[in-house]
Amino acid sequence: MIYNYYPGCTLSTKAKLLDLYAKRSGEVLGFELKELVDWQCCGAVYPQADDEIATKLSSVRSLAAAAAIDGKLVTLCSACHHVLKRVNDDMANNSEMRDKVNAYLELDTPYAGETQVIHYLELLRDQVGFDKIAEKVVKPLSGRKIGAYYGCMLLRPAGVMQFDDPENPTILEDFLQALGASPISFDMRNECCGGYMAIKEKGIAQGMVSEILASARNKGVEELITACPLCNYNMDVNAASSEHLPVHYFTELLAEALGVKEEEEN
Repeated sequence: MIYNYYPGCTLSTKAKLLDLYAKRSGEVLGFELKELVDWQCCGAVYPQADDEIATKLSSVRSLAAAAAIDGKLVTLCSACHHVLKRVNDDMANNSEMRDKVNAYLELDTPYAGETQVIHYLELLRDQVGFDKIAEKVVKPLSGRKIGAYYGCMLLRPAGVMQFDDPENPTILEDFLQALGASPISFDMRNECCGGYMAIKEKGIAQGMVSEILASARNKGVEELITACPLCNYNMDVNAASSEHLPVHYFTELLAEALGVKEEEEN
């Protein structure tokens, strides 16, 4: 099975491992991620202003490109997924914005939100199946005390994202169980880490990171997984040395359990 794939900018630079291990794992699980031709940056932040059109155009170009192929688009980065999913919802339900965007882009076929935006985790759960993944595991993550850190962008706004229960998500814990781990739930696993303030308001971001890590440590968590490059960066750079926990992309652990993570990359 081949899926249209939107990698986003960070997965070509600082978050290469998120991309690399997703592709390697896909090969084992029987699917391929085919990168969209000429995709553009989604902007990383969903614009809140109702009349903000220009910053949504690049997302619509990618969504329309996927619609012209088979109507499905797989994402990995939490920020990219968030922006693409919300812009897609706008194109489906905001007729004024849709008309303006289509008039500006002059697409061969006007776009109205037809593409299904799928996060890689949803692909694993809904298309492959966690039970099938468990059957492919050759190096179970037994005995590892792993906490799933969701952050905020995958889950909210719940009505648009429709990813999981925003207050009590389970998809990452179910994923870890399929890999042979015993996931540890902690209170602040779906709270914002302050990633967008990590540079300008570093002190605030450090405080938010400290609270999240304390919440995880208090439950016995020894390592974290995330789907967000910004969360990964912030939880690493803005964590005090005494509070630091290893943070992995979820695809790293998937590749490890499936036996396709090379030793020199560990």
